[in-house]
Amino acid sequence: MPLTVFGQPQDGVIQSAFVVQDVRASMTEWIDKLKIGPWFLLPEFTGVDALYHGKPSTATVSIAMAFAGHMWIELIQPLDDEPSVYRDIIRRRGYGFHHFGMGTADFDRDVERYKAAGAELAFFARVPSGGRVAYMDTSATLPGMTELIELGASFDSVFSRMYRASIGWDGSDPLRSFM
Repeated sequence: MPLTVFGQPQDGVIQSAFVVQDVRASMTEWIDKLKIGPWFLLPEFTGVDALYHGKPSTATVSIAMAFAGHMWIELIQPLDDEPSVYRDIIRRRGYGFHHFGMGTADFDRDVERYKAAGAELAFFARVPSGGRVAYMDTSATLPGMTELIELGASFDSVFSRMYRASIGWDGSDPLRSFM
């Protein structure tokens, strides 16, 4: 089975994501208490061609990413009150775990496979790594949503840079730019 550049199976769980009230405070907590870092911050993100339940979305979030070993960790802070998959989970059960990210080399096939299994496509967007993401609402049977993350484009170069920075990280330069 092929692996991502950070050692997770390409067609398996590559990410765990959490919604937080304050992304900067959360990064500090994760550094201080869990020794996870450095963090790569994307201060404002809406996605390109973003759709929330099939309608254009303007919801904006701040996203921080880091690695804990081979696992990619994502912290997401909603920056507005626009409808979003993040606000949906916060309203349902509060801040905390939001989704698992699954790698996919065949994005369209996997979106259809999840739909056929009963999961609704809750959010779609094109992302800075050049790929696409689809949040499938699997919260009826799993602890949260499942994000399908398209591999390819500049995925490897973006995430290998972040992963390499985490290996042997000594706590210096804890907050870095995503791009």
